[in-house]
Amino acid sequence: MKNKLLTIIPARGGSKRIPKKNIKMFLGTEIIGYPIRAALQAGLSHDVIVSTDSEEIGRVALKFGASVPFVRSEKNSDDFATTFDVIQEVLDKVNKDYEFVCCIYPTSVFVTAEMIQQALRALKDDENATSIASVLQYSHPIQRSLSVKSSYLKSNHPECYNSRSQDLEINYHDAGQFYIFKAETVLEEKRLITKNCIPFVLDANKGQDIDTLEDWQIAEIMYKHMVDE
Repeated sequence: MKNKLLTIIPARGGSKRIPKKNIKMFLGTEIIGYPIRAALQAGLSHDVIVSTDSEEIGRVALKFGASVPFVRSEKNSDDFATTFDVIQEVLDKVNKDYEFVCCIYPTSVFVTAEMIQQALRALKDDENATSIASVLQYSHPIQRSLSVKSSYLKSNHPECYNSRSQDLEINYHDAGQFYIFKAETVLEEKRLITKNCIPFVLDANKGQDIDTLEDWQIAEIMYKHMVDE
C-alpha cells in the first residue's frame, strides 16, 4: 500500500545574494520554519523531509519537526542542479512508496496548511490531473509586452495592442511557492509542472519572490499585513 504524501523542502546552503538565506530570521523565526510548520499543520504528510547539504540548515529543520535522513549529494548541491534532480534523489533514497509528493520552497512564508489541504483535494478531485502548481496572474496583460529591437520599443503582439484589457486572455506565471504531483508521473516526465497540471491561483498579496534583501523587506511587510487582516 502506498503512503499518501511526502513533503520535500529543498534547502541548499550556498545562497549568494542573501547569505544563509534559508535560515535567516524572518520576523523572528528562521524562514525555513514557515513551510515546515505549514506542512506539519496540514496533517497530510507521512514524512516532511528537508533536502540540504548544510549541517546548520539540517539542525534548524530538525528543530521545527522535519526530518533530514541524509545529506544531499555534492552533485545536487551545485548551481546547476534542478529542483527535479533534488526530488528524484529524495525519492531514490527513501525506502517508501508515495502516491503524491509536495514540494515547498524554503522561503515560501505565505504557504499555509489550508493551501496544502485545498491543493491536494483539488488534485484528487480531477481524475485527469497529475499535478497542481501555485501560480500568480500577470498584473498586466502579456499581450501588451514590449521588447527592444535596434534601440526602439516594439510590441510583441501588435495585433492585440489596442484591445481592451478585459478582452485579452488571462495569463499566469509560476509563483515558485509549492507544487504537488503524482510521484510516478513526475519521475516519468522529469518536471514539476507536468502535462496535466492544474493551477492553484494565489492572491497577488500571497506571493513574493525573495531573491534580494529588498525582496525580503517587502515580504516581511506583506506577511505582517496578511497576519493583521
